[in-house]
Amino acid sequence: MFSKIFSASILGIDAYRVEVETDLAMGLPSFTIVGLPDTAVKESQHRVTTAIRNAGFPFPLRKITVNLAPADIKKEGASFDLPIACGILSAFNIIRGTASGNFLLSGELALDGRLRPIRGAVCLATLCRKNEFQGFILPRDNAPEAALATNVPVFPAENLSQVVRFLNGEERIEPIKVDMEKVFKEAQEYYVDFSDVKGQEHAKRALEIAAAGGHNVLMLGPPGTGKTMLARRVPTILPPMEWEEALETTKIYSVYGALEPGQPIIAIRPFRSPHHTSSEAGTIGGGVFPKPGEVSLAHNGVLFLDELPEFHRDVLESLRQPLEDGFVVIGRAKMSITYPARFLLLASMNPCPCGYFSDPLRECTCSPYQISRYRKKISGPLLDRFDIHIQVPSLRFEEITKKELGESSNVIRQRVIKARMIQTERFKEIKGKRRIFANSQMETKEIRRFCQISRESENLLKNAIEKFGFSARAYDRILKVARTIADLAGSEGIEPVQIAEAIQYRSFDRSAWQ
Repeated sequence: MFSKIFSASILGIDAYRVEVETDLAMGLPSFTIVGLPDTAVKESQHRVTTAIRNAGFPFPLRKITVNLAPADIKKEGASFDLPIACGILSAFNIIRGTASGNFLLSGELALDGRLRPIRGAVCLATLCRKNEFQGFILPRDNAPEAALATNVPVFPAENLSQVVRFLNGEERIEPIKVDMEKVFKEAQEYYVDFSDVKGQEHAKRALEIAAAGGHNVLMLGPPGTGKTMLARRVPTILPPMEWEEALETTKIYSVYGALEPGQPIIAIRPFRSPHHTSSEAGTIGGGVFPKPGEVSLAHNGVLFLDELPEFHRDVLESLRQPLEDGFVVIGRAKMSITYPARFLLLASMNPCPCGYFSDPLRECTCSPYQISRYRKKISGPLLDRFDIHIQVPSLRFEEITKKELGESSNVIRQRVIKARMIQTERFKEIKGKRRIFANSQMETKEIRRFCQISRESENLLKNAIEKFGFSARAYDRILKVARTIADLAGSEGIEPVQIAEAIQYRSFDRSAWQ
């Protein structure tokens, strides 16, 4: 007796179809799963056997062989429990007819037959949309996120018995209905605001420019000056998430297992702040069974590295690929997995190990050698990838006790959106595979075309390069930041005053770190 049930697995953040083939043959009772299953899939035979019996169904005392096709891709996770159980019951004629072949099934089984939530439900739902399935049957807890990602009916199930009765036509399960517009709008609420930040007007201006042009920022200042507070509010001034951005970000969080209960979609810009002890695999992604890292969890949002010099050098250098390419490739012997990783990088650091070098209020206790050694933990190539360097000084008493609120995030965001619209219009003519979303992504050809400057501005830049020892990459960064400043001002050309402001944001370039 033979049956075939359709399920799916995930490679990266994309799902692929898996055919769960089940054969019941005469012979000594046994249960074998083939098709490159991992340990969790192999152990499903025990969960499935017990769940079927506790759900009140007879378990066939036959030689059971389950094949997960395609057989050359490793399968992982407990999501095959439900399709394997239904495959056995279908081959044993407990599930009658061919209805089970028209649905995609996925779910982990508890020993009493209940369905537990799985990871990556939104990815599987996207696969349903691309294939001609009559519906998608999965655990109730995963149903809202799946329903947002597909127009195929999504049937939330509580347990194995309910799924069997549904496939036999003995019980009706109402497909879940979700008001996409309402859910998306409710999920776009931020709980922090730029008006909470007192003082630091120079830093706020720099972060507005960063948000408008997608520029990476390095903040330097003593402890307690508000660097982390500023960074946490940057997502609130970025343009609102588009639907496709939200869906892609939700896929990453779903695969990682980071979606909160009752959170069907990620509709606000992510903010990730890994600890400086985070490993390279935890930051970039990887592991025995590859998972997305912090750079991918920050996709379409902000990655904040607090105490930048404390991160391991290998971790910092590995950031260079996602910063340049917008994705991460995890290589393995038989395959490679690509995770998206397009984010705004914010980092902060103290001016010295004790944190009070050049602070007028506190005395520094570090030796020149300690300061030099601390600063040289940041390599020149990595430092060059920060378009904007800003100082965040200690606040005066008058600024701390100031009662008036500053500009709200919404006011700043409107200016950022306007600047981004100018950039969208500017780059829509760019042809080829590489899409440009913001000024920070311009390369040499685009810089020559869109960042032309006057002779006065050229002289200003020449003097700055000779005085500060800026690198060639820093020269390009200055032009791109100046282009963004001009966009915020609504100016078609780049004025000398905008070049001068952009130069201010390179004050910690390599020559100052020797």
